[in-house]
Amino acid sequence: MLTAATAGSVDFWRWHPHPEVWALVGGITILYVYAARVIGPKVVPAGTPAVSRSQRRWFTFGILVLWAASDWPVHDIGENYLYSVHMAQHLMLTLVAPPAMLLATPEWLARLVLGTGRADRMVHRLARPVLAGALFNVLILLSHWPVLVNHASANGPLHYSVHTTLVTAALLFWMPVCGPLPELRISAFSQMIYLFVASIVPTVPGAWLTFAEGAVYSVYDIPARMWGVSVTSDQQVAGVLMKLGGGGFLWVLITIIFFRYASAEERDEPEPGAGPLTWDDVQHQFDEHPAPSAGH
Repeated sequence: MLTAATAGSVDFWRWHPHPEVWALVGGITILYVYAARVIGPKVVPAGTPAVSRSQRRWFTFGILVLWAASDWPVHDIGENYLYSVHMAQHLMLTLVAPPAMLLATPEWLARLVLGTGRADRMVHRLARPVLAGALFNVLILLSHWPVLVNHASANGPLHYSVHTTLVTAALLFWMPVCGPLPELRISAFSQMIYLFVASIVPTVPGAWLTFAEGAVYSVYDIPARMWGVSVTSDQQVAGVLMKLGGGGFLWVLITIIFFRYASAEERDEPEPGAGPLTWDDVQHQFDEHPAPSAGH
């Protein structure tokens, strides 16, 4: 336990190895490369790439986000000093890495991993929009429960269990939007409604943290204050990240999906909602709708 006398000597940036994270990231990367180079060519039609260029980009992006969120310094600072960094870590693990990894997964690989048994039946049951959305949002709210946060920060296995549960729930949540299985994806209009409802949830803990007085989480109420940020200010930043960062990210996706839908309607093409959002789709929308210049 830190005291006021020792707080000044704390090295916030002291490096800590996380071999379990390296093993996880390395293992996922090796398996993905092996599947793409060895298994894929045997199961896809001749002349068809097992993994597309877009999927490789999404995998690289997703695995880097997963690594950054789980390793030093984000993990150590978020667990020991600043709840706002902990919040940013959770946003990376639930809103960024999971959809990126799903977009990186070709259909043949998803079916290979799930098989045809219990795992496949469970995913098809839990990844339905209502159940997946409810499960994900309930767990997001529960992850902000002070008792759980305080205990998880002091208990390594519990901490990783919480993260594993959140990431698993996030994968199920994103399946109807950008999952590799066509039968689980919903229409573009339904995707917008689905993400809109999900964007409301972050406002609850976000507002609570923003306007709370005193330390909500005792584990972060310590004498050592990184960058001189008070415990109240730290909570307020976390609340803003949850409300504006998480909700804003979902609204960006809603906007992209809307423009895809509108463009397809103008061209009288089939609705694009049946297909997953791709890296090229995102880049195309930003090219067509650039940010306003400083003079406007």
